[in-house]
Amino acid sequence: MAKTKILFVTHEMSPFLEISKISEITRQLPQAMQEKGFEIRILMPRFGNINERRNRLHEVIRLSGMNIVVDNNDNPLIIKVASLPTARMQVYFLDNEEYFQRKKVFRDDQGKFFEDNNERSLFFCKGVLETVKKLGWSPDVVHCHGWFTAMVPMYLKKVYHDDPTFKDAKVFYSLFEEDFGTDSLGNKYAEMPTQEDVNPTDSELFGSGSYVDVYKGALSYTDVAVLADENIPNDILQYIEDNNIRVFKPETDLDYEAYSILYEEFAPEEVEV
Repeated sequence: MAKTKILFVTHEMSPFLEISKISEITRQLPQAMQEKGFEIRILMPRFGNINERRNRLHEVIRLSGMNIVVDNNDNPLIIKVASLPTARMQVYFLDNEEYFQRKKVFRDDQGKFFEDNNERSLFFCKGVLETVKKLGWSPDVVHCHGWFTAMVPMYLKKVYHDDPTFKDAKVFYSLFEEDFGTDSLGNKYAEMPTQEDVNPTDSELFGSGSYVDVYKGALSYTDVAVLADENIPNDILQYIEDNNIRVFKPETDLDYEAYSILYEEFAPEEVEV
């Protein structure tokens, strides 16, 4: 049986950006799966506090030059890449001057949630899928980590579902304790996709743009929900149960054998010649 191709999508990864436990999981899990023979790709944003020189990022000219439409505005997408020599892995970074060239990631110097976090997330999610198309690489599993990737499942199921690159891809969505507090992405988070590609009824599940609503929206288009944290709100867990969404709960963050068995379920069938 051919090995599964896994696309990891995250907003953080060690050693480039370390905000939460997501950074360590997205550093170790792809390497563990690659060592088991899986084919992987990793995409994340190039936030302004990621040091290009220290991490040896360089632009991939053949992938750059696309424009991603968000809120009726064309936004140029630049693709950069860095290698982790000890792991023999490459990481692709999505960059845009307006959205990502800031020294802070999600909040300003006063701790205020950036008002355009909704636009930034949409730009990243759409940019990920367009970049993978341009790579000419078809994942069997798209594994998303964290709220910043929340629109990827909907775009895959409602916009890119007939695209040959993603036609048979399954969506995994890892849940973490990421409470926004009193902040949210606002109603606009659900409204902006409808300006271009999406039926309003498809994105209305993201509701008010609160942490809980964002997760519910993503889960609505998810094949496997990965419980990667102990403190997931009960209403999210209830939503998973009510909608019969398959759940995977690793014994520990290092339960790579269980991950491997799960990914292997979605290996492509080998075609006999």
